[in-house]
Amino acid sequence: MPKFAASLTTLFTEIPMQKRVLAAAEAGFEAVEIPFPYDTPAQDIRNALGFANLPLVLINAPPPNYTGGTAGFAAIVGAQERFRHDFRRALRYAQTLKARHIHVMSGAAWGDQAFDTMVENLRWACAFAPEQSLTIEPMNATDLPGYFLCDFERGAGVIAAVGAENLGLQFDTYHAHMITGNVLESWDKYGGLAHHVQIAGPQGQHEPEQGEIDFRSFFARLDASGYDGWVGADYRPRGRTQDGLGWLADAQAGLGAFKRPA
Repeated sequence: MPKFAASLTTLFTEIPMQKRVLAAAEAGFEAVEIPFPYDTPAQDIRNALGFANLPLVLINAPPPNYTGGTAGFAAIVGAQERFRHDFRRALRYAQTLKARHIHVMSGAAWGDQAFDTMVENLRWACAFAPEQSLTIEPMNATDLPGYFLCDFERGAGVIAAVGAENLGLQFDTYHAHMITGNVLESWDKYGGLAHHVQIAGPQGQHEPEQGEIDFRSFFARLDASGYDGWVGADYRPRGRTQDGLGWLADAQAGLGAFKRPA
């Protein structure tokens, strides 16, 4: 059975960040991920993690320490120094919080130079932090127009070109559905590269309900493939987070994902 982590950037947003960690524990999650933790002092988050006795499995880099702009810098030609500066800051957070993974975002770019730049930046980051797991996530071009890492083949190509053991794929069911239309086939083809998995439903990126995405089969496929990492619940609740957690209880009971009540 997969191990589930609550993404606290989107879940339990009714309460302050430090209280979200305990709320996740009380809801039955075994870990948390905080893609954007940078508005909260790292020590405050560390204290909350310790109080709730939950590990932090993922943060994003570079930090969004400005308004607007690109979603990351890894593939931006000429932005290598900015990438390194922000990666160092993210690494300090990850080390303080003992985060298992840092998700490195590519930014909006295109062409061979962007590919080469992303490979260069990731080679540097993997060597700079050899004990830290890094992930890259293919994200669909409908939601993020121009995002460089917009398909799985490109992601696999970047990982192969970097050639570092501490770099892997971040596999998100919502984006896989949007990119390929078939989550299970995408997992079969690229799941061997995955260091981290995230789940969300295909319509509006809401709760992971059984439907267009066969979550029952997906969870079974994770187990069958030997995946032993975390599954991040990275979705946007339709209402209060607590009101939409039936899927978690069902999945932990081995029942698969739930159907939304009529």
